[in-house]
Amino acid sequence: MTEALNSLGLAKPARETRVVAAMSGGVDSSVTAALLKREGYDVVGITLQLYDHGAAVRKKGACCAGQDIHDARQVAGGLGIPHYVLDYEARFKKAVMEDFAAAYARGETPIPCVQCNSKVKFADLLETAKELGADALATGHYVRRMEGATGPELHCAADLSRDQSYFLFNTTKEQLSFLRFPLGALEKPAVRAIAVELGLAVAEKPDSQDICFVPEGGYAAVVERLKPGAATPGEIVDMEGHVLGRHDGVIHYTVGQRKGLGLSGNAEPLFVVALEAERARVVVGPRAALRIQTITLREVNWLVPPAAMDCAVKVRSMRPPVAARVVPGPDGTASVEFHGAEDSVAPGQACVFYEAGGTRVLGGGFIARAHSKLKAVA
Repeated sequence: MTEALNSLGLAKPARETRVVAAMSGGVDSSVTAALLKREGYDVVGITLQLYDHGAAVRKKGACCAGQDIHDARQVAGGLGIPHYVLDYEARFKKAVMEDFAAAYARGETPIPCVQCNSKVKFADLLETAKELGADALATGHYVRRMEGATGPELHCAADLSRDQSYFLFNTTKEQLSFLRFPLGALEKPAVRAIAVELGLAVAEKPDSQDICFVPEGGYAAVVERLKPGAATPGEIVDMEGHVLGRHDGVIHYTVGQRKGLGLSGNAEPLFVVALEAERARVVVGPRAALRIQTITLREVNWLVPPAAMDCAVKVRSMRPPVAARVVPGPDGTASVEFHGAEDSVAPGQACVFYEAGGTRVLGGGFIARAHSKLKAVA
């Protein structure tokens, strides 16, 4: 193994190492660029214009548009590093926003941050970094990249309250060899303290909130704009197929939802247990119907050799991992059997595999189907 001569694990001095820093305009990416500059790296800042061409300046907590581009440019200027803004709006719309709308129209609950990372930031931006002669692409994500016996590994952040590994499961081993995450070993208060120490203008800037291109959580309006006709009205039915009410489109619902159904007078609370987009039906049932024993995954990305394994898995970013057995299937699929059970598993979300009792990310995939002992009507 070649001996590392800098903090990024590369075999040459920092001053001879060019690093592209992805600068979204927030405190995390700004501190990433600042730390690299302070260590003597040849830093180039790049900000991606992803949507709105400035209209997002009015949205608190947005990123990659409007005020955020201005903030990134100001930070880069203060650090004395070159800064470029690249117009990726068309790529972002096709790879992320249109995929988001299509998933909701299929009755899924998508996570566009995963697509943005894997299809834009860690694909197009990574190639741009290489074209600029960079040795690495650094981002402000809270994850850790560690060298293992067979190459680089992806691990949870030291600060588990900020860990973003769930959103990066789709990172490939090839991408991981070029990526660096300088904040992975830090806690958020320490990052803000560094921003204050270095006099960065964004030191007190609020973190990004919700999905960047969705104003004030209005998912359905965005879906209808991107995919006209997606909000087809239909029936709300129970698990035996009895009609209980009407709805304005499955895009307004997600598995596990209780509020907003417009149903009352039932013997027990009812929850959304399935969305049948092709029939424009919302299926509701008791809480017990949300208990899932097994799920089927699609588009599985393995960061270790594919094999049946007992591990820990997460089916929502904010949930703790639970014990499960993962078995690879054909054509990029896998099945996951929980040792216990999980609640409210929504197709379109991710299921990420972690080393049992450890921090290493082993892989993950998108949830295609969830299987409960209580079957919804076909």
